[in-house]
Amino acid sequence: MAGLAIPYRQYDPSLLEPMRPNRSRHLEDLAIDLAAKTGKLTQGLHPIVVRSLGALVRSMNCYYSNLIEDHRTTPRDIERALVEDFSSDRAQRNLQLEAKAHIEVQTLLDLDPTWQTLDVVSPEFIQRLHREFYQRLPEDLWQIETMNVVPGAFRSVNVQVGQHVPPPPDTLSMFLQRFAQAYQPDKLSKVDQILVAAAAHHRFVWIHPFLDGNGRVVRLFSHGYLQRIGMGNSLWSVSRGLARRVEDYRSHLAQADQQRRNDYDGRGNLSMAGLTSFCEFFLETCIDQIDFMTQLLEPSRLLQRIEADVAIAIRERELLPGSFALLRAAFLEGEIARGQAALVTGYQDRQARSVLKRLLEQGLLVADSAKGPVRLGFPTVAAQKWLPRLWAD
Repeated sequence: MAGLAIPYRQYDPSLLEPMRPNRSRHLEDLAIDLAAKTGKLTQGLHPIVVRSLGALVRSMNCYYSNLIEDHRTTPRDIERALVEDFSSDRAQRNLQLEAKAHIEVQTLLDLDPTWQTLDVVSPEFIQRLHREFYQRLPEDLWQIETMNVVPGAFRSVNVQVGQHVPPPPDTLSMFLQRFAQAYQPDKLSKVDQILVAAAAHHRFVWIHPFLDGNGRVVRLFSHGYLQRIGMGNSLWSVSRGLARRVEDYRSHLAQADQQRRNDYDGRGNLSMAGLTSFCEFFLETCIDQIDFMTQLLEPSRLLQRIEADVAIAIRERELLPGSFALLRAAFLEGEIARGQAALVTGYQDRQARSVLKRLLEQGLLVADSAKGPVRLGFPTVAAQKWLPRLWAD
Protein backbone atom coordinates (compact mmCIF):
# COMPACT_ATOMS: atom_id res chain seq x y z
CA MET A 1 0.00 0.00 0.00
CA ALA A 2 1.49 3.33 -1.04
CA GLY A 3 1.35 6.84 0.35
CA LEU A 4 1.05 5.99 4.06
CA ALA A 5 2.23 8.47 6.68
CA ILE A 6 4.54 6.09 8.54
CA PRO A 7 6.80 7.32 11.36
CA TYR A 8 10.36 6.27 10.51
CA ARG A 9 13.30 6.02 12.84
CA GLN A 10 16.72 6.89 11.51
CA TYR A 11 17.51 4.79 8.47
CA ASP A 12 20.99 3.95 7.26
CA PRO A 13 22.45 1.11 5.15
CA SER A 14 23.57 -0.84 8.23
CA LEU A 15 19.93 -1.89 8.55
CA LEU A 16 20.56 -4.25 5.61
CA GLU A 17 23.09 -6.28 7.60
CA PRO A 18 23.86 -9.10 7.40
CA MET A 19 24.40 -8.90 3.65
CA ARG A 20 25.41 -12.55 3.27
CA PRO A 21 24.50 -15.78 5.03
CA ASN A 22 27.07 -17.67 7.07
CA ARG A 23 28.94 -20.16 4.87
CA SER A 24 27.56 -23.36 6.33
CA ARG A 25 28.51 -26.76 4.95
CA HIS A 26 24.98 -27.16 3.60
CA LEU A 27 25.04 -23.85 1.73
CA GLU A 28 28.47 -24.60 0.28
CA ASP A 29 27.24 -28.01 -0.90
CA LEU A 30 24.23 -26.38 -2.54
CA ALA A 31 26.44 -23.85 -4.32
CA ILE A 32 28.83 -26.55 -5.57
CA ASP A 33 25.91 -28.73 -6.70
CA LEU A 34 24.34 -25.83 -8.60
CA ALA A 35 27.62 -25.01 -10.34
CA ALA A 36 28.21 -28.63 -11.37
CA LYS A 37 24.69 -29.16 -12.71
CA THR A 38 24.44 -25.89 -14.63
CA GLY A 39 27.37 -26.89 -16.82
CA LYS A 40 25.66 -30.12 -17.89
CA LEU A 41 22.34 -28.61 -18.95
CA THR A 42 23.25 -27.98 -22.60
CA GLN A 43 25.19 -31.21 -23.14
CA GLY A 44 24.16 -32.96 -26.35
CA LEU A 45 22.14 -30.01 -27.61
CA HIS A 46 23.14 -28.13 -30.76
CA PRO A 47 23.68 -24.38 -30.08
CA ILE A 48 20.98 -23.48 -32.62
CA VAL A 49 18.50 -25.75 -30.83
CA VAL A 50 19.55 -24.15 -27.53
CA ARG A 51 18.67 -20.73 -28.95
CA SER A 52 15.26 -21.97 -30.11
CA LEU A 53 14.59 -23.57 -26.74
CA GLY A 54 15.69 -20.35 -25.07
CA ALA A 55 12.85 -18.47 -26.73
CA LEU A 56 10.40 -21.06 -25.40
CA VAL A 57 11.86 -20.93 -21.88
CA ARG A 58 11.63 -17.12 -21.85
CA SER A 59 7.93 -17.51 -22.56
CA MET A 60 7.68 -20.01 -19.71
CA ASN A 61 9.63 -17.70 -17.40
CA CYS A 62 7.30 -14.76 -17.97
CA TYR A 63 4.29 -17.05 -17.50
CA TYR A 64 5.51 -18.11 -14.04
CA SER A 65 6.87 -14.73 -12.98
CA ASN A 66 3.51 -13.11 -13.73
CA LEU A 67 1.69 -16.03 -12.10
CA ILE A 68 3.48 -15.18 -8.83
CA GLU A 69 1.83 -11.76 -9.10
CA ASP A 70 -1.51 -13.52 -9.77
CA HIS A 71 -1.47 -12.19 -13.34
CA ARG A 72 -2.68 -15.13 -15.39
CA THR A 73 -2.09 -15.64 -19.09
CA THR A 74 -2.12 -18.96 -20.89
CA PRO A 75 0.93 -20.12 -22.86
CA ARG A 76 -1.15 -19.79 -26.02
CA ASP A 77 -2.10 -16.19 -25.15
CA ILE A 78 1.58 -15.40 -24.67
CA GLU A 79 2.46 -17.02 -28.00
CA ARG A 80 -0.20 -14.91 -29.73
CA ALA A 81 1.09 -11.74 -28.08
CA LEU A 82 4.54 -12.34 -29.55
CA VAL A 83 3.05 -12.14 -33.06
CA GLU A 84 0.88 -9.12 -32.19
CA ASP A 85 -2.32 -11.18 -32.01
CA PHE A 86 -4.02 -9.52 -29.04
CA SER A 87 -7.35 -10.18 -27.36
CA SER A 88 -10.23 -7.76 -27.96
CA ASP A 89 -10.81 -7.82 -24.19
CA ARG A 90 -8.86 -4.89 -22.74
CA ALA A 91 -7.85 -6.60 -19.49
CA GLN A 92 -6.66 -9.71 -21.30
CA ARG A 93 -4.83 -7.61 -23.88
CA ASN A 94 -3.02 -5.78 -21.07
CA LEU A 95 -1.89 -9.10 -19.59
CA GLN A 96 -0.63 -10.17 -23.01
CA LEU A 97 1.30 -6.92 -23.37
CA GLU A 98 2.75 -7.43 -19.88
CA ALA A 99 3.93 -10.91 -20.84
CA LYS A 100 5.41 -9.65 -24.09
CA ALA A 101 7.26 -6.89 -22.20
CA HIS A 102 8.77 -9.41 -19.79
CA ILE A 103 9.97 -11.63 -22.63
CA GLU A 104 11.50 -8.73 -24.52
CA VAL A 105 13.47 -7.55 -21.48
CA GLN A 106 14.72 -11.05 -20.73
CA THR A 107 15.72 -11.37 -24.38
CA LEU A 108 17.94 -8.32 -23.88
CA LEU A 109 19.52 -10.04 -20.88
CA ASP A 110 20.01 -13.29 -22.81
CA LEU A 111 21.08 -12.08 -26.22
CA ASP A 112 22.06 -8.40 -26.33
CA PRO A 113 25.87 -8.22 -25.93
CA THR A 114 25.72 -4.63 -24.71
CA TRP A 115 23.80 -5.81 -21.63
CA GLN A 116 26.55 -8.31 -20.82
CA THR A 117 28.96 -5.46 -20.08
CA LEU A 118 26.71 -3.59 -17.63
CA ASP A 119 27.32 -3.60 -13.88
CA VAL A 120 24.56 -5.98 -12.86
CA VAL A 121 24.31 -4.75 -9.26
CA SER A 122 24.45 -1.02 -9.94
CA PRO A 123 21.45 1.24 -9.29
CA GLU A 124 21.62 2.22 -12.97
CA PHE A 125 21.23 -1.40 -14.09
CA ILE A 126 18.29 -1.91 -11.74
CA GLN A 127 16.64 1.25 -13.04
CA ARG A 128 17.25 0.17 -16.61
CA LEU A 129 15.51 -3.16 -16.02
CA HIS A 130 12.47 -1.38 -14.61
CA ARG A 131 12.43 1.26 -17.34
CA GLU A 132 12.70 -1.26 -20.18
CA PHE A 133 9.89 -3.30 -18.67
CA TYR A 134 7.46 -0.46 -17.89
CA GLN A 135 8.02 1.42 -21.13
CA ARG A 136 6.61 -1.62 -22.89
CA LEU A 137 3.45 -1.75 -20.76
CA PRO A 138 0.17 -0.01 -21.59
CA GLU A 139 -0.21 3.10 -19.47
CA ASP A 140 -3.27 1.69 -17.69
CA LEU A 141 -0.84 -0.64 -15.88
CA TRP A 142 1.24 2.30 -14.67
CA GLN A 143 -1.43 3.49 -12.22
CA ILE A 144 -1.19 2.36 -8.58
CA GLU A 145 -4.02 3.69 -6.45
CA THR A 146 -3.89 7.45 -7.16
CA MET A 147 -0.29 7.54 -8.41
CA ASN A 148 1.45 6.68 -11.65
CA VAL A 149 4.55 4.53 -11.88
CA VAL A 150 7.34 6.32 -13.73
CA PRO A 151 9.40 3.82 -15.76
CA GLY A 152 12.87 3.49 -14.25
CA ALA A 153 12.20 5.95 -11.41
CA PHE A 154 12.72 4.97 -7.81
CA ARG A 155 9.66 5.50 -5.63
CA SER A 156 9.08 8.90 -4.10
CA VAL A 157 6.64 7.86 -1.37
CA ASN A 158 6.69 5.73 1.76
CA VAL A 159 5.21 2.25 1.41
CA GLN A 160 4.30 -0.74 3.52
CA VAL A 161 4.36 -4.28 2.12
CA GLY A 162 2.52 -6.65 4.43
CA GLN A 163 4.27 -6.32 7.79
CA HIS A 164 7.44 -4.91 6.24
CA VAL A 165 8.15 -1.18 6.05
CA PRO A 166 10.85 -0.59 3.40
CA PRO A 167 13.25 2.36 3.77
CA PRO A 168 11.90 5.82 2.94
CA PRO A 169 12.52 7.22 -0.53
CA ASP A 170 15.16 9.76 0.48
CA THR A 171 17.38 6.91 1.73
CA LEU A 172 17.07 4.61 -1.30
CA SER A 173 20.27 5.88 -2.90
CA MET A 174 22.31 4.95 0.20
CA PHE A 175 20.75 1.49 0.44
CA LEU A 176 21.26 0.74 -3.25
CA GLN A 177 24.87 1.88 -3.10
CA ARG A 178 25.44 -0.51 -0.20
CA PHE A 179 23.64 -3.22 -2.17
CA ALA A 180 25.97 -2.65 -5.15
CA GLN A 181 29.06 -2.61 -2.96
CA ALA A 182 28.21 -5.79 -1.05
CA TYR A 183 27.05 -7.84 -4.04
CA GLN A 184 29.63 -6.88 -6.67
CA PRO A 185 30.57 -10.34 -8.00
CA ASP A 186 34.00 -9.57 -9.46
CA LYS A 187 35.93 -9.96 -6.21
CA LEU A 188 34.07 -12.98 -4.85
CA SER A 189 34.86 -16.68 -5.04
CA LYS A 190 32.50 -18.82 -7.11
CA VAL A 191 30.79 -20.20 -4.01
CA ASP A 192 30.32 -16.71 -2.57
CA GLN A 193 28.97 -15.46 -5.90
CA ILE A 194 26.27 -18.14 -5.79
CA LEU A 195 25.39 -17.42 -2.16
CA VAL A 196 25.22 -13.72 -2.99
CA ALA A 197 22.83 -14.43 -5.88
CA ALA A 198 20.39 -15.81 -3.31
CA ALA A 199 20.97 -13.13 -0.66
CA ALA A 200 20.69 -10.27 -3.15
CA HIS A 201 17.27 -11.51 -4.25
CA HIS A 202 15.86 -10.96 -0.77
CA ARG A 203 17.70 -7.74 -0.01
CA PHE A 204 16.39 -6.24 -3.29
CA VAL A 205 12.85 -7.08 -2.22
CA TRP A 206 13.53 -5.67 1.27
CA ILE A 207 14.67 -2.33 -0.19
CA HIS A 208 11.60 -2.28 -2.50
CA PRO A 209 13.08 0.46 -4.72
CA PHE A 210 10.09 0.99 -7.04
CA LEU A 211 6.49 1.95 -6.50
CA ASP A 212 5.43 -1.19 -8.39
CA GLY A 213 7.01 -3.96 -10.42
CA ASN A 214 9.56 -4.98 -7.78
CA GLY A 215 8.68 -8.68 -8.03
CA ARG A 216 9.05 -8.90 -11.80
CA VAL A 217 12.21 -6.79 -11.74
CA VAL A 218 13.90 -8.78 -8.97
CA ARG A 219 13.33 -12.03 -10.84
CA LEU A 220 14.78 -10.49 -13.99
CA PHE A 221 17.65 -9.17 -11.87
CA SER A 222 18.32 -12.64 -10.42
CA HIS A 223 18.27 -14.12 -13.93
CA GLY A 224 20.83 -11.53 -15.04
CA TYR A 225 22.98 -11.99 -11.94
CA LEU A 226 23.10 -15.77 -12.33
CA GLN A 227 24.07 -15.29 -15.97
CA ARG A 228 26.82 -12.85 -15.01
CA ILE A 229 28.43 -15.36 -12.64
CA GLY A 230 28.16 -18.18 -15.18
CA MET A 231 25.38 -20.05 -13.40
CA GLY A 232 22.39 -18.97 -15.45
CA ASN A 233 21.45 -19.52 -19.06
CA SER A 234 18.40 -19.35 -21.26
CA LEU A 235 17.37 -22.97 -20.61
CA TRP A 236 16.15 -22.74 -17.03
CA SER A 237 14.29 -20.31 -14.83
CA VAL A 238 14.04 -20.05 -11.06
CA SER A 239 10.63 -18.38 -11.54
CA ARG A 240 9.04 -21.73 -12.37
CA GLY A 241 10.17 -23.18 -9.05
CA LEU A 242 9.20 -20.08 -7.08
CA ALA A 243 5.73 -20.03 -8.64
CA ARG A 244 5.13 -23.70 -7.93
CA ARG A 245 6.02 -23.07 -4.27
CA VAL A 246 4.71 -19.54 -4.08
CA GLU A 247 3.51 -19.71 -0.47
CA ASP A 248 6.89 -21.06 0.65
CA TYR A 249 8.57 -18.30 -1.39
CA ARG A 250 6.55 -15.61 0.33
CA SER A 251 7.05 -17.19 3.73
CA HIS A 252 10.84 -17.34 3.33
CA LEU A 253 10.93 -13.73 2.14
CA ALA A 254 8.95 -12.70 5.22
CA GLN A 255 11.24 -14.68 7.54
CA ALA A 256 14.27 -12.91 6.09
CA ASP A 257 12.53 -9.56 6.69
CA GLN A 258 12.57 -10.20 10.45
CA GLN A 259 14.89 -8.38 12.80
CA ARG A 260 17.60 -10.25 14.69
CA ARG A 261 15.94 -12.41 17.34
CA ASN A 262 18.73 -12.79 19.91
CA ASP A 263 22.51 -12.96 20.39
CA TYR A 264 22.63 -16.28 18.54
CA ASP A 265 21.01 -14.82 15.43
CA GLY A 266 23.95 -12.99 13.88
CA ARG A 267 25.22 -9.51 14.62
CA GLY A 268 23.31 -7.39 12.13
CA ASN A 269 19.93 -5.71 12.20
CA LEU A 270 18.14 -8.49 10.31
CA SER A 271 17.88 -12.15 11.20
CA MET A 272 20.83 -14.25 10.05
CA ALA A 273 18.69 -17.37 10.46
CA GLY A 274 16.00 -15.84 8.24
CA LEU A 275 18.50 -14.91 5.53
CA THR A 276 20.18 -18.32 5.67
CA SER A 277 16.85 -20.11 5.41
CA PHE A 278 15.87 -17.99 2.41
CA CYS A 279 19.21 -18.65 0.67
CA GLU A 280 18.83 -22.39 1.22
CA PHE A 281 15.31 -22.28 -0.20
CA PHE A 282 16.38 -20.18 -3.19
CA LEU A 283 19.36 -22.39 -4.10
CA GLU A 284 17.38 -25.61 -3.59
CA THR A 285 14.74 -24.18 -5.94
CA CYS A 286 17.41 -23.33 -8.55
CA ILE A 287 18.85 -26.86 -8.37
CA ASP A 288 15.38 -28.40 -8.61
CA GLN A 289 14.67 -26.42 -11.78
CA ILE A 290 18.03 -27.28 -13.34
CA ASP A 291 17.40 -30.97 -12.59
CA PHE A 292 13.91 -30.72 -14.09
CA MET A 293 15.13 -29.06 -17.30
CA THR A 294 18.13 -31.40 -17.62
CA GLN A 295 15.82 -34.41 -17.50
CA LEU A 296 13.28 -32.78 -19.82
CA LEU A 297 15.90 -31.82 -22.42
CA GLU A 298 17.89 -35.05 -22.38
CA PRO A 299 18.38 -35.47 -26.17
CA SER A 300 17.42 -39.11 -26.66
CA ARG A 301 14.27 -38.83 -24.54
CA LEU A 302 13.26 -35.56 -26.16
CA LEU A 303 13.62 -37.15 -29.59
CA GLN A 304 11.52 -40.11 -28.45
CA ARG A 305 8.71 -37.78 -27.36
CA ILE A 306 8.90 -35.86 -30.63
CA GLU A 307 8.80 -39.11 -32.61
CA ALA A 308 5.79 -40.40 -30.67
CA ASP A 309 3.88 -37.15 -31.15
CA VAL A 310 4.72 -37.02 -34.87
CA ALA A 311 3.52 -40.62 -35.32
CA ILE A 312 0.13 -39.64 -33.88
CA ALA A 313 -0.02 -36.54 -36.09
CA ILE A 314 0.73 -38.66 -39.17
CA ARG A 315 -2.03 -41.14 -38.28
CA GLU A 316 -4.43 -38.23 -37.89
CA ARG A 317 -3.19 -36.80 -41.22
CA GLU A 318 -1.96 -33.58 -39.66
CA LEU A 319 1.58 -34.34 -40.84
CA LEU A 320 3.00 -36.40 -43.68
CA PRO A 321 5.23 -39.50 -43.49
CA GLY A 322 8.88 -38.48 -43.42
CA SER A 323 8.22 -35.61 -41.01
CA PHE A 324 10.19 -37.05 -38.11
CA ALA A 325 13.26 -37.57 -40.30
CA LEU A 326 13.36 -33.85 -41.03
CA LEU A 327 12.72 -32.87 -37.42
CA ARG A 328 15.41 -35.26 -36.20
CA ALA A 329 17.94 -33.87 -38.68
CA ALA A 330 17.15 -30.31 -37.59
CA PHE A 331 17.52 -31.33 -33.94
CA LEU A 332 20.87 -33.02 -34.45
CA GLU A 333 22.38 -30.62 -36.98
CA GLY A 334 20.84 -27.37 -35.76
CA GLU A 335 19.51 -26.43 -39.19
CA ILE A 336 19.21 -27.99 -42.62
CA ALA A 337 19.06 -26.50 -46.10
CA ARG A 338 15.72 -26.89 -47.81
CA GLY A 339 17.42 -28.70 -50.66
CA GLN A 340 18.39 -31.48 -48.26
CA ALA A 341 14.77 -32.47 -47.63
CA ALA A 342 14.78 -35.17 -50.31
CA LEU A 343 18.06 -36.65 -49.07
CA VAL A 344 16.91 -36.68 -45.45
CA THR A 345 13.47 -38.19 -46.12
CA GLY A 346 14.48 -40.47 -48.99
CA TYR A 347 11.57 -39.11 -51.05
CA GLN A 348 11.47 -37.53 -54.47
CA ASP A 349 11.89 -33.73 -54.48
CA ARG A 350 8.21 -32.93 -54.90
CA GLN A 351 7.08 -35.25 -52.09
CA ALA A 352 9.90 -34.07 -49.82
CA ARG A 353 8.90 -30.46 -50.41
CA SER A 354 5.33 -31.30 -49.37
CA VAL A 355 6.58 -32.81 -46.11
CA LEU A 356 8.73 -29.74 -45.47
CA LYS A 357 5.91 -27.34 -46.30
CA ARG A 358 3.53 -29.00 -43.84
CA LEU A 359 6.11 -28.82 -41.04
CA LEU A 360 6.65 -25.14 -41.74
CA GLU A 361 2.90 -24.50 -41.75
CA GLN A 362 2.62 -26.18 -38.34
CA GLY A 363 5.55 -24.16 -36.95
CA LEU A 364 7.50 -27.34 -36.17
CA LEU A 365 10.21 -26.04 -38.48
CA VAL A 366 10.93 -22.34 -38.82
CA ALA A 367 13.18 -20.20 -41.00
CA ASP A 368 14.35 -16.61 -41.17
CA SER A 369 13.52 -16.28 -44.87
CA ALA A 370 11.48 -17.97 -47.59
CA LYS A 371 14.51 -19.79 -48.97
CA GLY A 372 16.76 -19.94 -45.93
CA PRO A 373 17.67 -23.04 -43.91
CA VAL A 374 15.12 -24.44 -41.50
CA ARG A 375 15.51 -25.19 -37.80
CA LEU A 376 13.38 -26.78 -35.13
CA GLY A 377 10.45 -24.73 -33.88
CA PHE A 378 8.67 -25.11 -30.55
CA PRO A 379 5.09 -23.85 -30.97
CA THR A 380 3.07 -24.04 -27.77
CA VAL A 381 0.77 -26.85 -28.91
CA ALA A 382 3.72 -29.09 -29.73
CA ALA A 383 5.88 -27.97 -26.82
CA GLN A 384 3.21 -28.99 -24.32
CA LYS A 385 3.60 -32.56 -25.61
CA TRP A 386 7.32 -32.57 -26.34
CA LEU A 387 8.17 -30.93 -23.02
CA PRO A 388 5.52 -32.14 -20.56
CA ARG A 389 5.04 -30.26 -17.26
CA LEU A 390 6.92 -27.23 -18.55
CA TRP A 391 3.87 -25.15 -17.66
CA ALA A 392 1.62 -25.54 -14.63
CA ASP A 393 -0.70 -28.54 -14.62
